[in-house]
Amino acid sequence: MEGITGIVFDEIHKYSKWKDFLKGFFDVYSPGVKIIVTGSSRLDVFKRGGDSLMGRYFLYHLHPISVREIIGTRLAGNEIQAPQPIDPQTFHSLYTFGGFPEPLLKANVRFSNRWKRLRQQQLFAEDIRDLTRVQEVQQIELLAETLKYQTGQITNYTNLAKKVRVSVDTIRRWIKILESLYYCFTIQPWFRNVSRSLLKQPKIYLWDWSLLTDSGAKSENFIASHLLKAVHWWTDNGFGKYGLYFLRDKDKREADFLITRNQEPWFMVEVKTDGGKSVSRNLFHFQKQIRAPHAFQVSFALDYVDADCFSTEQPTIVPVKTLLSQLV
Repeated sequence: MEGITGIVFDEIHKYSKWKDFLKGFFDVYSPGVKIIVTGSSRLDVFKRGGDSLMGRYFLYHLHPISVREIIGTRLAGNEIQAPQPIDPQTFHSLYTFGGFPEPLLKANVRFSNRWKRLRQQQLFAEDIRDLTRVQEVQQIELLAETLKYQTGQITNYTNLAKKVRVSVDTIRRWIKILESLYYCFTIQPWFRNVSRSLLKQPKIYLWDWSLLTDSGAKSENFIASHLLKAVHWWTDNGFGKYGLYFLRDKDKREADFLITRNQEPWFMVEVKTDGGKSVSRNLFHFQKQIRAPHAFQVSFALDYVDADCFSTEQPTIVPVKTLLSQLV
């Protein structure tokens, strides 16, 4: 290993004794050699089965490509970046084809359709079969298809159970499986200091927003994915503990997203495809209750503006290209 400063192990979890190997390799060669271990969703699933690597690694979440990543990979040493413009056509391709590298770089409809079909086949024909004990693969595939049309809505487990014809407990278990395989992710309602808030039902979003056809749901999912990436990045890099939530009360007032920092509200985001002529009253209502320093109504209709969104504490309408350029 003389002269080698770094080594990458990809898909090493396919080796039956991979954790013992990494433990021994680390103990012998670290700190002289930097070790990077990468893998698919299977690596995360297998990692949970006994953790002999405790204290020897830091976990980093890999996400689909984001607006800021396209602009540049260099980041300032704090959470929020200075705003920078993104090419409008590139932004359109990211929104249309999703953040997975192959379809994004090709930016070709036919290739994208084939790629999505193959990914779905692998997920249901291989990953679920190999990693779980689920036998009803067709039914869990039906659940995944149903979730496409309920993205961003309050999850009703009873209705899902009726459509798929299984029990509510089975639906909950299958959704956790789909989460573990990075098909979807859930966010919970924030209820602290919110009067008459919802306490249980989450919302579900997809990792690949290009699967969605409804423009409203797709736009909301697009923002959710960027916010989740930021939350994971800030947490993984030691800035603090961050969370992604939504706000909704029993009077049906709602704000799409809330980012928390160390369990304290930080900023809210409401998604509008057209931007709206005025700021949503719900942002004012919830900001007064939870005292979040910032509240944004993001507009897909507005052009990029060279201004720091976080310079104001009043609820305000901001271009989606500007806000996302300030994240990661």
